[in-house]
Order: sequence, then C-alpha cells, then structure tokens
Amino acid sequence: MNKAFIVLQREYLTRVKKKSFLIATLITPIFMLAVTILPGYLATVDDKESRTIAVIDETSLFLNNLPETQYTKFHYLPVEQLQSTRNSLGKNNYYAVLHIPANILTTNKAEIYADKQVTFDIKEYIQSKLGTEIERLKKAKIIAATGMPDLEQKLEKTRTNIDLSTIRLDSSGNAQSGSAEMSMVVGYIAGFMIYMFIFIYGSFVMRGVMEEKSNRIVEVIVSSVKPFQLMLGKIMGIALVGLTQVAIWVIIGAGAMTGIKAFYANDNIAAVQAQNIMSSNGVVQEQMIQQAPAATHSNEAITHIFSMIDNLPIPLLIGCFIFFFLGGYLLYSSMMGAIGAAVDSEEDAQQFMLPVTIPLILSIVILVSIAKNPEGPLAFWTSLIPFTSPVIMIARIPFGGVPTWQIILSMAILVATIVGMIWVTGKIYRTGILMYGKKASWKEIWKWLRYNNY
Repeated sequence: MNKAFIVLQREYLTRVKKKSFLIATLITPIFMLAVTILPGYLATVDDKESRTIAVIDETSLFLNNLPETQYTKFHYLPVEQLQSTRNSLGKNNYYAVLHIPANILTTNKAEIYADKQVTFDIKEYIQSKLGTEIERLKKAKIIAATGMPDLEQKLEKTRTNIDLSTIRLDSSGNAQSGSAEMSMVVGYIAGFMIYMFIFIYGSFVMRGVMEEKSNRIVEVIVSSVKPFQLMLGKIMGIALVGLTQVAIWVIIGAGAMTGIKAFYANDNIAAVQAQNIMSSNGVVQEQMIQQAPAATHSNEAITHIFSMIDNLPIPLLIGCFIFFFLGGYLLYSSMMGAIGAAVDSEEDAQQFMLPVTIPLILSIVILVSIAKNPEGPLAFWTSLIPFTSPVIMIARIPFGGVPTWQIILSMAILVATIVGMIWVTGKIYRTGILMYGKKASWKEIWKWLRYNNY
C-alpha cells in the first residue's frame, strides 16, 4: 500500500499546485453566489423601455381608470377602431392593443393583441390593474345594493395575516425555533453540491485513467505498481483534492458569516444605544431619532436569517456532508475509473456513463420532492439506497428529526456497497487498463469479471 500512497501523493500535489486549482477554488464560491443572487437581482431590475398600449373598452368602465407608470402608457380609442388598430400593429406607435369586451364583468376575460410576444411584466401588470378595477366596481355595486356605505371598510378590517412560527422539539423535548424554508434551501444546496462534486471529481478519475492509457504511460507504471494500487491511489488522491477545496470553502464561508454577524450586531447595538439616549434624555438629535428605528428594522431580516441558520444541526450537517461526499465519490469514481480503463476514447465512454449515472441524476431530479416531504416513503428508501443516499440523506438532515438509526444504516449500506464495488471495479480495471484497440461492451466487461486474475 506504500506504492498506492505514492500515487495518492502525486495525484494530490500535481493538482493542488496548479494555478487553475487556486483560481477555481476562489472563483467557485463567487460563481455560486452570483448564480444564487444574480437571477433574483435581475428580476427586480425594472424594464425601462417606454411602451404605449391602445385600449379598446366596450364597457366604458375602465376609461382613464388604468393607472400608468413611467414607462407604460395607455391610449384609449373608440370601439370602432379595434380592427384597424389591430391590423396596423407594427406600423403605428402602439406596442399592443388591449381589448376589454362588454362581458368582462361576468367572464373575467380580456384580450391583448401584439405583433410579438408581450413581456411577462406587461401581462402581469395589466391583469393586476384590470382585476383591481373589477373588484372595486363589484364592491361598489354590492355597497349600493346593501345601502351600507362603510361596508368596504368593515370588510377590510376582517383581513388577517397569520404569522406561523415553526417550533422544533429535540430528543429531550426542548423547543427550538426552526424554518421549513431555510431547511429546504440548505438541504437542496447541500444535495446539489454533493451531486456536482461527485460528477466533477469522478470525471477527473475517468479522464486521468483514459489519458494514461491512451498515452501508454500506464504500461510503464504497472511494471512497478499493481493496477489496484494505481486505481486506489488515484481515487484517494483526487478525493483529498476535493476535501481540500471543501475545507477552504468552509473556512471562507465561516469567516464571511462571522464578519457579517459582527457587522450587523454592531449596527443593532448602535440602534439600541440611540434609542436609550432618546428615552433617557428626552431630547436627541433629529438624525439619531430617524436612524435608530431604521437601522433596527433593516437588520431584523438579517438577524432572523442568522437565527434560522444557528438553529440548524450544523455539526451533524457538516459531518454527514463530508461522509456522504466521500462515500458518494468513492462509489461513483471507482465505477468511472473502471469505465476509463475499459475504453479508449470519451466517445466510447458515453455508452457506459449513462447507466452508471442514472441513479445520481434521478436523485437530483427528485430532490425538490424530498425537500417537500423529507419523512415520506420516497425519501426514506432513496436515502438508504447507496446510489442515491449521498444526495438524498444530506437533503433530509437539515429538517431534523431523521432517526439516528436511519443515518447509521444509510452509512453502513453505503460503506458495504463501496467495498463490493471497489472489488468489482478492481477486476475490470486490472484487465481493461492494458487492453487496446478492442472496443469494450457490456458482454466483454462481464467476461472480465469472471476472470480469476484478482
């Protein structure tokens, strides 16, 4: 095994010393943050293109009643111009034609015509304003029929928004505040990260084996190192590369969270001090009076988010993440290493990759369903099946309440499967690594498994 350690050391140091490793390690968190935040930010960016929409109102109830924005204007036209205006779209200055039929109050339907697809924001805006105006008209009709002018105000007072807090009880019966939304987000992100890491680093193993095989380097290596030692060293070396990256990201994330918490904690202390000065002195500068409540209100959301994160089972989550990352990686990378040894090119590898990775792809497909029902039968069985458990079990843990025996059983099954899979793939690797020119097939690989050469 000393030779396997030498291979491990070479694989690890060769990759870690590359500039691309450092760049990828530093850029990946920024990329993930951008992928998470940028779509939400872009969704909030206003569309600043000016548009004029012609309105044909057969009811005359909406004339001059549709509110305009800085960039969305309405031009009301007679009913007789509906056909001509609609036919001349693209030639006139109208972006679209809004047709409000005479029976809109009973059908709740209207049409908008355009020579190209109307934007989602425009459609939603018009739907919202038409709906609001119809509600106002219907309320006015009901008020007139009942003879109660204050009916709308009374109905408005009956509207109630419920703030439902989720309290999670631990094994000792102690209450802890929780958040289903935060658990779902953390579970999905953790599961997706394991899925991504297994694919990326497993592919490194397969490509590394294929490169050594195609360049005939492996013929020189196996003269002094057993094929199984070569495979084991390569897999474990790349696994350490992945753990190094994860460790760096954990340190960066922990440092960033600590800094953000300290920053907002100082803001909260400043706000409280300002409020204390107001209550003790009675007279305080106007700027402090305005800033103290504003600072407190703006920090409430951030403080609540950190509170939800603190209530997650962080130590268990980190420990299970490392275990299932390593377990899933060892399982799939051993199979991908065997595929790399069996084929001569990436084109030939595709016929073997899909059946091997289908369970992993399936686990990410059902991840949303698992997050919605982490205690259901689908979540239970897929968290025990070793080919899906690395993704599914880590997605269940943030919700809490996963019995310890289920986690231990999932780990035990995964470890047993890894041992068996390494034995199987070792036989494939031993035979396939020195075979050239012959295109491998499932039938041929089955013959290799039956050879008594291991």
